[in-house]
Parts: sequence; C-alpha cells; structure tokens
Amino acid sequence: MTHKVLVVDDDPEIRDVVHIFLRNEGFYVFEAEDGMQALHILNRETVDLIILDVMMPNLDGIKACFKIRETSNIPIIMLSAKGEDIDKITGLTTGADDYVAKPFNPLELIARVKAQLRRQRLDGGSNGKSVSDSGIIEINDLIIDKSRHIVTVRRKEVSLTPLEFSILELMASHRGHVFNVEKIYQSVWKEDKFLSDNTIMVHIRNIREKIEDNPREPRYIKTVWGVGYKVE
Repeated sequence: MTHKVLVVDDDPEIRDVVHIFLRNEGFYVFEAEDGMQALHILNRETVDLIILDVMMPNLDGIKACFKIRETSNIPIIMLSAKGEDIDKITGLTTGADDYVAKPFNPLELIARVKAQLRRQRLDGGSNGKSVSDSGIIEINDLIIDKSRHIVTVRRKEVSLTPLEFSILELMASHRGHVFNVEKIYQSVWKEDKFLSDNTIMVHIRNIREKIEDNPREPRYIKTVWGVGYKVE
C-alpha cells in the first residue's frame, strides 16, 4: 500500500526537499503552499498524513489545523521555524500529533512520518481514526468506548485526537498503574527511542481540558510528582 502525504509549506525549497525524501521512501506526495490550498486538496483527495508548516500566508498552519480537526483525525506533523516550547505547545494544542522545529534533518522527519503511520496501522485505524478491541471502560461519569473510539463525560461526547484517545485508553485500561512519560511514549507512539521534550505533558494537559471539570484539580488523570501519571 502506497501512503499519501500532503506537504504544506510556503517555501518551495522545503517542499522540494521533503517531497524528494518522501518519494524515495515510496510515498505519494501532494504539495500545497498554504492552508487554503491544503484544504482544497483534502476535499478531493484521500491523504494518510499531513506535514503542516505553521507560518504561511492566507491561512497559516495553526488555523488550518483547527479547520482539519473539525472533520478529520488524520495524523498531522507541524513544522515551525520557532523552536521555543510555547510554539510547540501551541501547535499540539490545535490537535497536531507531532512537532518538528526548523531547521530539521529530513531523515528525522521521515522517521516521524513512519512512526505516525505505524502507530495508526497498529491501532487498526484509517485516516487517523484508531480502532482497538471492543470494550467499554467506565470510570464514574467518564465512559471510553474502545471499539467506536468515542469518549463521553456526563453523557456528552468529547472530541479527542487519536493520540489523546490512545493515551487516555492506555491509562484507563490500567487503572492505578503509574506511567512515566517514556513508557507512555513507547506504548502510544510504538517507538523505543524517547524524544526528551514536553510532548506528553502537552497531550495530558489537552486531555484534562476536555474531560475534567477543573483541569487544575483533575478527577481522572492524576499526576504522581516525579514519577508520571495515572488514572484512578
């Protein structure tokens, strides 16, 4: 199966480099120079993953990511020339699955692409919608329907990205077990190599914002200081 990747960046040289590396790995590549073009392509083509630059004219990557997440859970890797943590947090908060700072090593980017697609395949989903074994997890007012990939809190459906769902499902399936960030990364990203950044922390924060009444005093996802996180 040939995976289709959409590369969105206003810099034609970056698009060319990424296109060449992806093509050499057997991917079919679409290109767009801004968010508007990307949305038009997504309306007419089936794409397995998006590489999305943050700073672009017309419609930037942050706004484009919000628009895409209204209808799709397709994996998104954000690119940005800014490497500060605040930019990483902003990108992931929009619903992106990973973040790569410019300048980047094309081989690292390709590895991230393969990791996202491998995680998607192991989850059994398509277009970012993971499907695991059937079963319902109930924790007070929180209900996780693993077969339908649906989370409800107080009978209200909550929209989670594929990674957010996988993280929550992992911890909820092992209630009381404390997961450190490296174990979460290895279990959800399906990668042994752990990237030392705050990606897990940001995803945990996003999940809490969606399922907790008060994210600062969470009922479901607890922090075990100096160790990791658990669902009680």
